[in-house]
Amino acid sequence: MLDAGHEIMILVPWYVNGDLVDDALVREEAARMRPQYMESVGEMDPIEAEMQLREWARDNVIERMLLKSAAFADPEPVPAEVIEKGLEAMNTQAGGKVSCGTRTSDDNIREQIETQYRIERLIHHVHSAVPAPKPKDIAELYKRNKSRFMTPELVHAAHIVKNIDEQHDEATARVGIESAMADLKSGIPFGEAADRHSDCAGNGGDLGWFPRGQMVEEFDNVVFNLPVGSRSDIFRSPFGFHIAMVIERRAEGIRAFKEIENEITAHVWQEKRQKALEEYLDELRAKAEIRQGKAAQ
Repeated sequence: MLDAGHEIMILVPWYVNGDLVDDALVREEAARMRPQYMESVGEMDPIEAEMQLREWARDNVIERMLLKSAAFADPEPVPAEVIEKGLEAMNTQAGGKVSCGTRTSDDNIREQIETQYRIERLIHHVHSAVPAPKPKDIAELYKRNKSRFMTPELVHAAHIVKNIDEQHDEATARVGIESAMADLKSGIPFGEAADRHSDCAGNGGDLGWFPRGQMVEEFDNVVFNLPVGSRSDIFRSPFGFHIAMVIERRAEGIRAFKEIENEITAHVWQEKRQKALEEYLDELRAKAEIRQGKAAQ
């Protein structure tokens, strides 16, 4: 028997325009959302948090049901070649066609492909109605929010590393890094020596741009004190022996507008398209009959 303080939770089904909201889909959506969701709930009561998670998961499933219904209301058919190519890709990925009842039938897969295509086409139609931000608006946004575009000091560096780990002892690593240094002193370009000697060979040892704190302290202490175009002596880090070269450096400061104009434009445009989709879903919700209770007779 249950204690007096416990109650049995009876799940009353939900319906969207008369169609049952599949509780199994709600549980799957809640499971998908849970890892990220739990990071944001803080000290919320666990039961309340679980109830809120379930509510949000159900809302997501309902939105997909509304999108699917609207997508299939479009009389334009899905090209047969799209469905067949999708089926072929899924069969290839699964290692063959249906066998022994272990996979969804081809007809069901075709139905899934058509549904996904129709929904993506509908979302594309909603997004395509949103005009690109005007250049003057992007420039004004940049001027009003310059502090948001501050960047720390950055270094663009390359390195040669000889690892010290279970497979590589210190003596062997030391011989390897000294061989690399000998090549560099003989005039071999840094990138060529990196690809020849480094335990992280490829792309000439290029590490790209990075700020302080992204690499281990021993590495930062060297590269952030090297002049541009110069290389270090051999030095040690917890990973092993290194030789580093600084290719470029950027001082701390506000990024130039021309450097990030396209980035800002893409971000603003994506926000506008997301807002347009949310407004479209709100319209679908307003027109739909969404209720909890028994099925209509």
